[in-house]
Amino acid sequence: MASSDGLSKMRLRRLDDILRAHVESGALPGLVALVGRRGEPHVVTAGRIAFGGKPMRRNSLFRIASMTKPVTAAGAMVLVEQCKVRLDDPVDPWLPELANRKVLKSIESPLDETVPARRPLTLRDLLTFTMGLGAFMAPPGTYPIQKAMNELDVEPGPEFSRHKPDEFMKRLGSLPLAYQPGETWLYHTGFDVLGVMIARVTGKSLGAFLKEALFDPLGMKDTAFHVPKSKIARLVTAYSADPKTGKVAVFDEAKGGRFSSAPEFEAGGAGLVSTVDDYAAFLRMMLNKGKAGRTRILSRPSIELMTSDQLTSEQKAGADMFFHGVASWGFGMSVVTRRNNLFAPGRFGWDGGYGTTGHADPAEGLIGVLLTQRMMDSLMPPLHFTDFWTSAYQAIDD
Repeated sequence: MASSDGLSKMRLRRLDDILRAHVESGALPGLVALVGRRGEPHVVTAGRIAFGGKPMRRNSLFRIASMTKPVTAAGAMVLVEQCKVRLDDPVDPWLPELANRKVLKSIESPLDETVPARRPLTLRDLLTFTMGLGAFMAPPGTYPIQKAMNELDVEPGPEFSRHKPDEFMKRLGSLPLAYQPGETWLYHTGFDVLGVMIARVTGKSLGAFLKEALFDPLGMKDTAFHVPKSKIARLVTAYSADPKTGKVAVFDEAKGGRFSSAPEFEAGGAGLVSTVDDYAAFLRMMLNKGKAGRTRILSRPSIELMTSDQLTSEQKAGADMFFHGVASWGFGMSVVTRRNNLFAPGRFGWDGGYGTTGHADPAEGLIGVLLTQRMMDSLMPPLHFTDFWTSAYQAIDD
């Protein structure tokens, strides 16, 4: 049986059964998932907001971690379109801590073995993760720069910065770059820096600017950098697994947890809390080339720039564990470049390390969002991610 939105009702029931089986197995406390093409999206809820907790609801709140990155990128592009910032101008006026950079002679070099940066850092470097600092895919402490980032509490990880933005930038600015600006893709750090830059450019907190530029126009009424007391009962409990034993334990409670009060640092790379409908509204705007109903958030050319491959093969060298030879990076999100799965080239979006995934596929007119509270154990997608996307694509009915 087909429906007018281009998704098979019978096959959507298969999606529901498959996702509920993951919850019933005990692997997940619960989940909320959404798949849409045309018309009303299909939503499934399963399980509970915590092991032994209240039932999961469609409006349950989830920590979306790195799914924050596409949102922050869209905020930056709003400022580009307003000519308040430019993609290839130096960021020095807003981020003086990163002016006059020194760069390590090699990734193995001690911190005092440097050469001058060939050029200043730009907004494009932040958006494409080519600023020269970020997550190093090596065991902790492998490189001196990696050890120094850890000691200064600016190394990427599951915990966000506990420092105020100015202090974060002071600490980061005390370090040399690991690579020349524009040379190499390194995950994460560029977007926490980008969040600070947006706040300084606008004279507002990152959260206040994103609310004005994106959340309010898109009707994303539950998306923010923390959960107010009036909504805290809707926030799910986050869980992580011990890497040695596999035993699941609470990572973050709702009441009294990390997201129950305003943070010192609004992390542009990972700090948002959202709902399935809020994030779907964002993806739908991106899929609709910048429009939400009659409201234009961004221009079509900006969306096309954000969702197209922005990296050379040289910049991606060493990052195949992220891209697997079939994807690349736009502005704040991955972009599929070669079909070896159900996904069509041009599909864009990103996952969140706290257990979430959200992508849009222009070729199929498809958006999908899966929100769980089980943190990812590795860079490989967990089985419930894989099964969700397989089930979403198999439901396409034209």
